[in-house]
Amino acid sequence: MSRPKVSVIIPTFNRRELVRKAIDCVLAQSFPVEDIVVVDDGSTDGTAEALVERYGDRIRVVRQSNAGVSAARNRGLEMARGEFIALLDSDDLWLPEKTGRQVRFLEAHPGFGMVLCDIMQVDRDGNDIGPIHRRDFIPEDGHVLRWVLRQPSLAPLSAMFRREVYETVGGFDTALRTAEDIDFHLRVARRWPIGVVSETLVRAMRGHDGLSALEQTYDDYQAVVERFAAECRGEVPDADLDAGLAFACLRNARGLVFHRRWGAACGLCVRAVRLSPTIAVSRQAAGVAYLAARRLAAVALGRAGRPAA
Repeated sequence: MSRPKVSVIIPTFNRRELVRKAIDCVLAQSFPVEDIVVVDDGSTDGTAEALVERYGDRIRVVRQSNAGVSAARNRGLEMARGEFIALLDSDDLWLPEKTGRQVRFLEAHPGFGMVLCDIMQVDRDGNDIGPIHRRDFIPEDGHVLRWVLRQPSLAPLSAMFRREVYETVGGFDTALRTAEDIDFHLRVARRWPIGVVSETLVRAMRGHDGLSALEQTYDDYQAVVERFAAECRGEVPDADLDAGLAFACLRNARGLVFHRRWGAACGLCVRAVRLSPTIAVSRQAAGVAYLAARRLAAVALGRAGRPAA
């Protein structure tokens, strides 16, 4: 049997209806995807049985005890047969040209390990929230670790990578409940050139019950970047590592403000300025401090649930 060109890994947990939409968008790709692996991570709503009945041998469904999204993706990566591998969470969607555009990029750039695309964020009703343009964060193709350090969020549905990437950097860290995509993105960028297709080829649901909304996300994010920077000292220029750490501090400080963790947010802002005493970092730190002051005043006035005046 010849190896399929593309494998897609779809982890799912108790999303029997949503995952059908994800599978249907893969089957509707203009470039056919021959290997679709759905990992049912301990669903109790009959997901696996419903998918087998609906799709038959057009997909492969494997069940496992609930172990989290990283373990589910890793199970799918172990089973994948394709030359190229793509990821799709069960509440997200691909547009029809996604696979074809990214396959053509990787075929035209044989030394590149991974290619990303632009993202349209949507709400739970499918209404557009706004786009994420990758070129805003990764302005060039190639060895882009310095840029990834500054904005390491991956959005797994936007990525396609070679099988060799998985073989060299491994899968997702199962010890992380969140920020596992950030950890994977950094490890890939450390070893492989990365490219961007500047087209909106995927739709990612935001503002629902996803793990990215958890307070723990900010702690995990910070821990991942701190660990990566420590491992790379002496290999990556200190200025790049410190800038990446500073921007992580600022981004996570802002998130912690909304969870009323004022002290932790303040500490991250101070650390950001010490790590990278630039005008840009200082301005952002001041902005977070101003936001914290407004939120704290709202709490003190008993208006915590409403924007401060």
